[in-house]
Amino acid sequence: MPDPIVVVDAFADRPFAGNPAAVCVLPGPRDPAWMALVAREMNLAETAFLHRQDDGFALRWFTPTTEVDLCGHATLASAHVLWQEGWLPHGQAARFHTRSGLLTARQAGGLIEMDFPAERAVAAPPPEGLLAALGGRTAAWTGANRMDHFVELADPAELRALAPDMGALARLGGRGVIVTARAEAGSGLDFISRFFGPACGVPEDPVTGSAHCALAPHWHQRLGKDSMLGYQASARGGQVRVTIRGERVLLAGQAITAWRGVLA
Repeated sequence: MPDPIVVVDAFADRPFAGNPAAVCVLPGPRDPAWMALVAREMNLAETAFLHRQDDGFALRWFTPTTEVDLCGHATLASAHVLWQEGWLPHGQAARFHTRSGLLTARQAGGLIEMDFPAERAVAAPPPEGLLAALGGRTAAWTGANRMDHFVELADPAELRALAPDMGALARLGGRGVIVTARAEAGSGLDFISRFFGPACGVPEDPVTGSAHCALAPHWHQRLGKDSMLGYQASARGGQVRVTIRGERVLLAGQAITAWRGVLA
């Protein structure tokens, strides 16, 4: 029986927006080398692989070049597939066993809400070459967490205009670079961001759920708000609603199936 594969646009309310992820629900564990080849073939920011395990599903995420420890949009896409394709009944929470521990997702008022660990960025000088790779921007704040470099800019227009040197960013080490700024007044948003991950085969990720695990506590501290609305200002773009719950972050967004197929 061929394995099904579903491509879902995550953090989107219509096809061909947000961040696409491929989702494969498998009958059991598969060789990671095979999963890496499938992810390379799909050539999306992430391909997710699931199979039933204990009281939920084992979940792994692969970019076209590497396996990653945490991914938000492909987790949202996976939960969407489990409900839409009949792997889980509507209303039942999805439980994922991952390299970042247990993650859960539930349906909440037309959104999918995921419970993720907070990945707080700690203040630190930028590595040599980072700000130059961003076009010589002046940072309002810089830091890092266990995965990514983090840069806050004072001007949202500068963030939207960024055209980074991807080769220079790829040489910095780490998974990627989160760049953020306070949203424009009157926009209805709290903050905006972009994410660049050329070192892991994703030059610019359209909407990065896991980056919001750092963005949420950062802007919570800046704005004093527990619940906020972020917008990732890539070409495809997408909104992520975030809520701080101590050392956890709730990430919420929509998802829509783009197409279905089978793996040979």
